[in-house]
Amino acid sequence: MTDALIHLENVSKTYPGTSVPAVAELDLRIPKGDVLVLVGPSGCGKSTTLRLINRMIEPTGGRIIFDGEDVTEVNADNLRRRMGYVIQQIGLFPHRTIAENISTVPNLLGWKSDRISSRIDELLDMVGMDPSIYRNRYPKELSGGQAQRVGVARALSADPEVMLMDEPFGAIDPITRDRLQNEFLRLQEELQKTIVFVTHDIDEAIKMGDRIAILRQQSQIAQYDTPEAILAQPANDFVSDFLGKGAIIKGLNLKRMSDIEPDRIPAVRQDASPDEARRALDESSDGRILVLDEQDRPLRWIDRSAVEGDQPLANSGYEVTAVVEPDDTLRDSLELMLQSTASSACCIDDDGRYRGVVRIEDLTRFLAAMQQAERERRAESDYEPEQVTLS
Repeated sequence: MTDALIHLENVSKTYPGTSVPAVAELDLRIPKGDVLVLVGPSGCGKSTTLRLINRMIEPTGGRIIFDGEDVTEVNADNLRRRMGYVIQQIGLFPHRTIAENISTVPNLLGWKSDRISSRIDELLDMVGMDPSIYRNRYPKELSGGQAQRVGVARALSADPEVMLMDEPFGAIDPITRDRLQNEFLRLQEELQKTIVFVTHDIDEAIKMGDRIAILRQQSQIAQYDTPEAILAQPANDFVSDFLGKGAIIKGLNLKRMSDIEPDRIPAVRQDASPDEARRALDESSDGRILVLDEQDRPLRWIDRSAVEGDQPLANSGYEVTAVVEPDDTLRDSLELMLQSTASSACCIDDDGRYRGVVRIEDLTRFLAAMQQAERERRAESDYEPEQVTLS
């Protein structure tokens, strides 16, 4: 891997008072512009490895190369200012406003006040928080999800090339966590930062990572590869056990609704006449159609019996409950479908407009195609996963 921005070269860390290293001769290359996820059981050394990269703790042995430079030979404070850092507990200063929190590193770097002010507004907009509302609030006035957004904004404040993220969404409720993951991936598509992301959750690792390093004790690498390759061919029993049951289903986390073309089931506006609805039903191979509001957002599913009644279309049939956005994963879609009486989900665009329907069988076919493509890729490249002997 010649394009590695960061290289941990036989890095070890042994804490005083113990003979057992927390990290033992770790060799890890992190490509520029990738999200590398470190995942493994509790106590395996994930967070220790992350802290070694920016020298929050010092290595006992080995070298850490960042952009061609051995970071053990540079000023540690200057190094940390080049790397954004986000932790699970967020770590906002409670006595400082949101704007003051975000400006911490730019102030240390001596930025001019107008540049800092502009950057604060830019970042709050970027993470979906109106600067006019949140700029002068304090951390205690934010929800957990909002505080985590501010934590990401603060880490991005000086436009660092590298982001280190230690279980950044671990303390958030599942719905907010999923939303923040999606928003962060959207930001990464735009920013293309080099990110090292720590989690204990393999599903999160598969969703977030361009590459995954599955670690066992002492940060020993059990397998390091793309999510697709790890799911398709685990290197050893440790990796298989860590993936757990349902590894095939986990593959649905690899693709988003924007990656597929949904089926365009006919639809009518809620003010359509019964005759218009019948004509749309005649064209539908699904036996039903969608009713949309005036902004083309999906409202109701209706069939022919609903059209024959005397209820307005807006009150006929049954409500659309499964709606998926472009950034939702196929796994998100499957879960919604299983909860829906329709066994299908309506796909919308970024403005909430109807763009089609996806069904469970569509996901099955898509997953089979992904697996086949991965098998063909491995066959063409003579891929063999690294075999790691586990003690």
